Amino acid sequence: MTTHIPSVRSLLDYDAEAEAYDTTRGGIPRAEAAAAAVLELLPADTHTLLDLGCGTGIVTSRIGRPALRVLGADASHGMAAIAARRGIPVTLADAARLPLRSASLDAVSAVWLLHLLREPGLVPAVIAEAARVLRPGGVFLATVDKDSAHDVGSDIDAVFAAHLTPTPSDASGEVEAYAARAGLLAVGEARFTGHGQGRTPRGSAESLLAGRYASRIVPRGITARELADRLELLPDQDVPRAEPTYRIRSFVRV
Repeated sequence: MTTHIPSVRSLLDYDAEAEAYDTTRGGIPRAEAAAAAVLELLPADTHTLLDLGCGTGIVTSRIGRPALRVLGADASHGMAAIAARRGIPVTLADAARLPLRSASLDAVSAVWLLHLLREPGLVPAVIAEAARVLRPGGVFLATVDKDSAHDVGSDIDAVFAAHLTPTPSDASGEVEAYAARAGLLAVGEARFTGHGQGRTPRGSAESLLAGRYASRIVPRGITARELADRLELLPDQDVPRAEPTYRIRSFVRV
């Protein structure tokens, strides 16, 4: 009997988004904060790390220290091409089907990836694949509760409140359960600021209409255009609200 392993499917066209992606996602300050959080959780004996869903490599290229070899994997040609220009050895690959030997890596990271994986069964499949390629004692690092981190109690959040996805795919409790099932034990956590990610009403309306909130917002009873219209009625259209604080969980392969 053949076991079906779901493929990673993005909610956006990341090939089309690639060139503008970094400037619309907080740029270098956010990337540096994310990389520092990853490094904080890496054991001293980590020599190889694979960054799943590495995208443009803006974070991957900053995960550096002596004797650490960092690789990237992404399913988007456009994203991988930019990562390669940054000097990252990058492989075009589905995160649920990695072209790597079992127990061949010291660490695997997944920064801002799991929240995008909405197909049923996909998050546990990706976590199980990360566990497969890790050696015993290796670590898996993943951001959790990414979308909910943007709920900072602002007027924008009040507009979105009735339209939130009820079952985020990166909920920390679910991720921990999937990890345990794959032989990964939760051991630590780091937090970092989402620099440049404080939302504005105008920017939120534009992102909603562009499909960038598809993992978190599902308009109910109204269209996306009508929901955007409500955002456009808020005051201080271009004033950023509070920046989010993101979480990375650390798991060890037992």
